[in-house]
Amino acid sequence: MARILKGREVADALTARIKQDVEQLKAQGVKPTLCTFRVGERPDDLFYERGATKRAQTVGIEVKNVVLPAHVSQEVFEKEFKKVNEDDSIHGILLFLPLPGQLDSEKARQMLDPAKDIDGCTDLSLAGVFTNTKTGFPPCTAQAAMEILHHFGIAVKGKKAAVIGRSLVIGRPVAMMLMHENATVVNCHTRTVDVPSITRKADILIAASGRLHSVTKEFTNPDQVVIDVGINWDEAKGGISGDVDFEDVEPNVAAITPVPGGVGSVTTCVLIEHVAEAAKRSLS
Repeated sequence: MARILKGREVADALTARIKQDVEQLKAQGVKPTLCTFRVGERPDDLFYERGATKRAQTVGIEVKNVVLPAHVSQEVFEKEFKKVNEDDSIHGILLFLPLPGQLDSEKARQMLDPAKDIDGCTDLSLAGVFTNTKTGFPPCTAQAAMEILHHFGIAVKGKKAAVIGRSLVIGRPVAMMLMHENATVVNCHTRTVDVPSITRKADILIAASGRLHSVTKEFTNPDQVVIDVGINWDEAKGGISGDVDFEDVEPNVAAITPVPGGVGSVTTCVLIEHVAEAAKRSLS
């Protein structure tokens, strides 16, 4: 039986740490503040907004929710976004992307001040991930995967790691973060030939392709740690499942994250930690 790496345990530890940071900041006269900036009423945006707001309030971070109508013009959007972007009392901005079709999502993404880019979506923030410097923040999901490895004492240095997926949200950033911690990393993708032959050799496997149950036991080995980043709707189950076929893989590996209850549980905590860190950086 594999060790189950539950996200709740990691999230609880992060929450305790963030609370301490927020208390120290408030003692210095700083009120860490998150702004969620949403256009329209997309259900997934609403779900994430509620989770982020609740988590922020739990640790004492203030939240400002800005909501614009789905039909808003580019001119009005830019005017309202500029207000929060230039507001020194706001330390972190969560901009929900993509925007409705009449708006320029790429322009909006690059308008965001990297110092307030708490989910690593600007080019400068991503550059910071690749250069291992504190320019903005890494994407929260990528960092959540790393937080799980750190919390459970899973060594990265000198290990072989395989990442399935090359998106800028998780695949490429987490590959770089593993490399910065001295892992040897192979980044597999849709054009990689014979992915299982590569992943079977890995000590750490991070599945982030966005394809339901695409990782089976033939991808794994008995000493492997599997981090499943996938969030997919599973018709047969009537709920959420990962990229990894848990029932097939779990008996064949050393440790694995569940879905739900794994990486997703940690992602919102990382987002809130970034707000606190942005507030700290504002003091320097």
